[in-house]
Amino acid sequence: MFQFSSLTIILLLLAFYGGTYLLSLLIKKDKETTSGFMVAGHGVGFGMGAASMTATWIWAASFYAAATSGYKYGVSGPIHYGFWGALMILFIYPFGMRFRELAPDGHTLGELIHARHGSSSQLILAISNIMGSLISLMVNFTAAGALVSVLSPLSFQTGVMIAGIGVLSYTLTSGFRASVFTDFAQLVALMAIGIVIIPAVLFGMGGPEVMVSGLSNLTLEQQNFFSSEAFFQQGAPYFVAVLAYAIGNQTITQRLFAIDKTKIKATFITATVGYAGIVIGLGMIGLMAVTIGVEPLDGNMNNLIPQMVSTYLHPVFIALFFILVIGSLSSTADSDLSALSTIMMADVYGKNIAKKGHVKPKTMMLIGRGTMIVATAAGLIFASFKLDILVMLVFVGALWGAIVFPVIASVFWNRVTNTAFTSAVIVGLLLFCVARFELLPITGVTALFFEILASVGAAVVIGLMVFGFLGRKIGMVAAVITLVLMLIFATGFLRQYMVLLASLTAYGASTVVCVIISLMGDEHFDFDLIKQRVGNYDKKSEIPSSLKS
Repeated sequence: MFQFSSLTIILLLLAFYGGTYLLSLLIKKDKETTSGFMVAGHGVGFGMGAASMTATWIWAASFYAAATSGYKYGVSGPIHYGFWGALMILFIYPFGMRFRELAPDGHTLGELIHARHGSSSQLILAISNIMGSLISLMVNFTAAGALVSVLSPLSFQTGVMIAGIGVLSYTLTSGFRASVFTDFAQLVALMAIGIVIIPAVLFGMGGPEVMVSGLSNLTLEQQNFFSSEAFFQQGAPYFVAVLAYAIGNQTITQRLFAIDKTKIKATFITATVGYAGIVIGLGMIGLMAVTIGVEPLDGNMNNLIPQMVSTYLHPVFIALFFILVIGSLSSTADSDLSALSTIMMADVYGKNIAKKGHVKPKTMMLIGRGTMIVATAAGLIFASFKLDILVMLVFVGALWGAIVFPVIASVFWNRVTNTAFTSAVIVGLLLFCVARFELLPITGVTALFFEILASVGAAVVIGLMVFGFLGRKIGMVAAVITLVLMLIFATGFLRQYMVLLASLTAYGASTVVCVIISLMGDEHFDFDLIKQRVGNYDKKSEIPSSLKS
């Protein structure tokens, strides 16, 4: 594989992070407000918001996973990765409108849940987000280290250190505002370079005719655009996973609270289209590789994209690709730092440590910046060990899946209680673990039990999506139809796909527990109380003109 000199790689990294840091200085304020640091004063405009949402959703794993999907599942692989991920950006906005309606001055979803239920439910959200953001930081820093070590003589640890320090340098200045502002530049680079890189690889390997002639090398399932194997192994599990991510992850809900309320719909529709176009395009590189019989270097699928780029492109294009990946992982890493700092500032300090009415903005800002430094150090340490993060990702994904229904029900249904919320999440997570790791033999009656719960989970997923766009009645009809079809066709079948079965079980179990316990109680919550309990921590919050575009 082609390699740059150590000096060239260092200069590329310094140019990228130095330029990003200078951009962040343009919006630096002498006296930063907590609202500005956490959500940019609730007034980020359409252009900046759409760019930030798109850039944050495209992280380092998007490159490698999309290409792997194309390589393993053929013509439908890139669609299954890019389309479902894009759909989840679109899915969140109707519920985001409800979050903003209930808490127009909020900063985190945890604040809203604290106002609705209290500390225990809020801390479940906070813990899941802290775990998820730390793992995401680790993944992105690890990707940076791997890229540097593949394309240069520099060590893995050197790449990790430079990426971590570079991201921290510009995010520390202005927090979320810096993240949003730099996301815009990073997305422009992502789109421009992606438009150049993908066709360049295609023509570098011989052009469309070579790829078309190589389609005969694919298996029948890989050639089938409607491949059932691709759907059940890749599409459906990913669809379920990113739905949980859309609701549970603070980097997404933080943007819902930051974007001008009147621009949320347009922003998220635009981000949906942008994400789909870029990621499906990247997945096509994996499809190109399998059509011409490329074998991943060392058997590692993560080497597929660097391998194709370094094999078929000129060094100038390889340098552009390097910046493309560094930009994508940095845009997500800075969002993770902003999310972690906001959780510690608002959810931990603002709602659980400071006495009511005695929040000190200076202390809150100190906690936010301190959190970024500690989180970066933790991400660097874990990344340098090259830990296997799969198990942790599974747990976080299950936790987010288990909270989807309790969270959405809590903002629409006044009967949901704190006990129902916490119990639903715990039961959903436990049953997920039993199914995913097969702690019990998933056969006979046990398998049937989990398939029934998973059928409820599938009904919840479809019902919530339809409810978000078309209303409660049509959503209920869609859920009932889905449940009936799942009970007819999934029982005796779904046990073959344990990842999908376990993920849907988390949804189904948490929904059943949440509904039953809520109906056993006698709570009738007044949603107007949320607006009274959630607000800004500054006397006056300013929206910088640079983010109103």
